Amino acid sequence: DSASLTWVLISAALVWIMIPGIGLFYSGMTKRKSALSLLWLSLMTTAVISFQWFLIGYSLSFSQSGSRFIGNFAHIVTMNVLNEPTFGPAKIPHIAFYIFQLMFAITATTIVIGATSERGRIWPTIVFVFIWSTFVYNFVTYWTWSANGWANVLGALDYAGGAPVHITAGTSALVYSLVLGKRQPATRIEQNRPHNINNIFIGTVLSWFGWFGFNSGSGLIISSRAVLVCVVTNLAACTGGFTWCMLDYFFSTSKYKFTLFGFCMGSISGLVCITPGSGYVSIPVSLIFGMSGSASVYFGRQIKTLFKIDDAFDIFAQHAIGGFVGCFLTGIFAQKYIPAIDEVNIAGGWLDGNWIQIVYQLTLASAAFVWSFVITLIILLIINKIPGLTLRTSTNGEMQGIDYDQFNEYTHDYIEFQRDFYTTVPKPLLMNNLITVATVARPNNTENGRN
Repeated sequence: DSASLTWVLISAALVWIMIPGIGLFYSGMTKRKSALSLLWLSLMTTAVISFQWFLIGYSLSFSQSGSRFIGNFAHIVTMNVLNEPTFGPAKIPHIAFYIFQLMFAITATTIVIGATSERGRIWPTIVFVFIWSTFVYNFVTYWTWSANGWANVLGALDYAGGAPVHITAGTSALVYSLVLGKRQPATRIEQNRPHNINNIFIGTVLSWFGWFGFNSGSGLIISSRAVLVCVVTNLAACTGGFTWCMLDYFFSTSKYKFTLFGFCMGSISGLVCITPGSGYVSIPVSLIFGMSGSASVYFGRQIKTLFKIDDAFDIFAQHAIGGFVGCFLTGIFAQKYIPAIDEVNIAGGWLDGNWIQIVYQLTLASAAFVWSFVITLIILLIINKIPGLTLRTSTNGEMQGIDYDQFNEYTHDYIEFQRDFYTTVPKPLLMNNLITVATVARPNNTENGRN
C-alpha cells in the first residue's frame, strides 16, 4: 500500500519536528544562562537514541519472538529488518515501522532530559539517556505494543504512547529531579517568568503540528480513521488550552488575566491526555480528554510542592499525570466501532459494556509508573557513583549557568554585554545605584562632537 507507506514516512517526519519543539519549549522556560544546554541536549538525544535503536532498541521493543516481558536480539543492528514480512494492516515494509517508532523513542527521552535544567551535567545525561531507553522505554514499549507483550495480550489499549512515552518520561523526570536535588535558592525559577515566551510559543506550535503524525500515524494506514484521529487530537489540544486559560483566569495569583504560557501548557496537556485514546474514541469525547487532561495537570502540579521536589518544568504533572488520566479515560470511552474502520477488533470500554477494560488500563499505567520510577532511580544512583559522572554540576557552575559551565556558547549575547559593561563601569554595590553609576560613567557625546 504505497499511500499508507507514504503517510507513515510523513508521520515519522512530523514526529521528528516535535523533538526541537520540546527543546525550544524547555529552553524558553528555563533561565537564559541555561537555555542553550536544553537545545543542544534535544539534538544530542536524537543522535544517542538513533544509535541505541539501531544497536538493540528496536529489537528489544518489537522483536516478534520475545517473551511476555521483553524482546530478544533478533533485530540487533537492524538484522533481518529488511527481510521481515510486511507489517500492520496496510502491509507496510518493516523498515518504515522501524523509523516511525524511532521517533517515538527519541521524543520520550527528550521529555526526560528537561529534568536536568540548570543543574545537571552533560556527560552523565548522555550516558543516562542510552541506558534509560534500554531498560525503561524499550521494556514498557514491548509490553504495550509488541504482539507478545503482556499488556497487549491482556487487552490494554494505548493507541499512540500514553504509557510508553508519557508516563515513563514524566515519572523518570520526577526521579531525576529528586536525585539531582533542588536548585540553589538564588537560581530557582518558581518566582520568575519564563525567560523567552517566544521559544515556548514556537515549541508548542511545532509540537502541536508534529502530534498529528504522532497520533494519526500510529494506525500505520491512511483511512478515514486516520483523519478522525487528527480531528480528536486537534480538538483535545484546543480544549486543553482553553481550560487552562480559564483556570488561570480565575484561580492564579494574578487573577483575571490571560497568559500565552498558560495556553501553551494547557494545549500540550490536552495532547498528552488524548494520546492513548486517540484511535479509539469519538470526536465529542475528545472534549472530555482535553478538559480533564488540562485540569488534572493544572492542579497536579501541586504534587511537587507537597513532596518538595524541584520539577522546574512540571514534567511529571504534564506527562505522567496527563498520560495516566488519558489511559484511564480510554478504558471508559473506547468504542469498538472506531478501530473497526481499519478492520481492527477490540472489546471497547465502558460505553460498549466492557467493564473490565478500566482494570486493564490502570494495570498498564500503574506498571509503567512503578517500573519507570524504580529502574530510573537505580540507573541514576549507579551513574552518580561512577567517577567523572557525577550528575550535578558544582554550585559555582550552577550560579554561572550551564551554558557557561558546560559549553562555550550562549543563546543570547547578554553575557558579553555584561562583561563589556563591567570593564568600564564599577559594579554597583546596590541595584538602586546602577542608574547613577551608569550616568556618571557615560561618555559626554556633546564634547566629542556627537549628538
